[in-house]
Amino acid sequence: MIEKDFKNLIKSRFPFLCNNRLLLAVSGGVDSVVLAHFCYVAKLDFALAHCNFNLRGEESDGDEAFVVDLADSLEAEVYTENFNTEKYAEEKGISIQMAARDLRYDWFEQLRQTLKFDFILTAHHANDNLETFLINLIRGTGPEGLTGIKTENQKIIRPLLPFSRKEIEGYARAHKLKWREDSSNASDKYMRNKIRQQIVPVMEEINPQLLDSFAKTQRHLRESFELVEDYISLLYPKVVQKNEFGYELDVEFLKKVPNPKQILYQLLKSFGFTEWNDVYGLLTAQSGKVVYSETHRLIRDRQKLLLTENRNRPGKFEYVVNEGENFMMIPPGTFCITETNALGRTSKNCIYVPKRKLQFPVVIRKWKKGDYFYPFGMKGRKKISRFFKDEKFSLPEKENTWLMCSGEEIVWVIGHRADGRFAVEEGDEKIFKICIT
Repeated sequence: MIEKDFKNLIKSRFPFLCNNRLLLAVSGGVDSVVLAHFCYVAKLDFALAHCNFNLRGEESDGDEAFVVDLADSLEAEVYTENFNTEKYAEEKGISIQMAARDLRYDWFEQLRQTLKFDFILTAHHANDNLETFLINLIRGTGPEGLTGIKTENQKIIRPLLPFSRKEIEGYARAHKLKWREDSSNASDKYMRNKIRQQIVPVMEEINPQLLDSFAKTQRHLRESFELVEDYISLLYPKVVQKNEFGYELDVEFLKKVPNPKQILYQLLKSFGFTEWNDVYGLLTAQSGKVVYSETHRLIRDRQKLLLTENRNRPGKFEYVVNEGENFMMIPPGTFCITETNALGRTSKNCIYVPKRKLQFPVVIRKWKKGDYFYPFGMKGRKKISRFFKDEKFSLPEKENTWLMCSGEEIVWVIGHRADGRFAVEEGDEKIFKICIT
């Protein structure tokens, strides 16, 4: 049954996977083995990728050997990589779990780009989604942390999310598939394992249909969060104004709207603030009160909150715009990206880019030595530094110029010139309108 459901899911939700090269993240555990088996039966074009984090000695090496053999049995290519995970975690000051996650996804993306794979598939399932929700709930999180693992996240696809661990294991046993058991899963020193072994069973005892109920709850949460984002988009022009130093927010207006603390969070979350009670307190504070983040400061000034870069601390020179985010407040102005099916009039502050050419997340950053682009209307490439010279930019103008980038390529010297490689062509029906105001 689950195999038929998987095929129907691919056909209805992910038909594009049938015509693309896929990189499967395979640990050797039952979930990734079943995913690989499904892709083989569905005759998809795929290869396997396995990370050896060197955390369990011979067991880790055994997992790697198992995945190599699995690839051979599926007549698929396999890529393996060894990591010194403990050293990386120590250098970055993060947990082993976070280190493994960073190393894994960075390597997968590197493989995808270098070897021209179109998508990365992981074997996350419904139980993983529930566990992640509970971890975020225990640690404390905003609405985004409760909406669950995304089925699609840019180039990462998780086709097993609708299925439970029980269904996956049942399928593996019925088809006599072999897999590896990770001994660390039995340890209760990790929060996820405690939740899996001690909390979820009690919840399932109370509600045997726990995963179905949870799926409904998350769907409602996602819909509610989308409503919040739509509301913020409508409210934004009434609250925020751009000025020569940054932004100003109307205090009196914020005081009159429902839940101003959540509105402030949604408007300012990309600027690194963490002390949200202090930020909210600025609405009733005296003029001159300041709240700092690592990169910005928020100042109470009469009937305004002034948002400026924090000149006394290292500045932030990069902003990330994820797929689905319609606008973001950044130093050069309000960055807006909306989908359209009609090509409008371009200007220095507004360009049009085919959706098929844009890779998310989009990065907005300061220029650096060696940057180059292909100016629209010209043949060949030009270094950004040469562009500045030809356009007779002053030093302050150079320092305050920002670039919009897709992957490693520059899409737009914001406010000045678009890159010809991202021009709309005949036949492009899905187009992004991108503006800075």
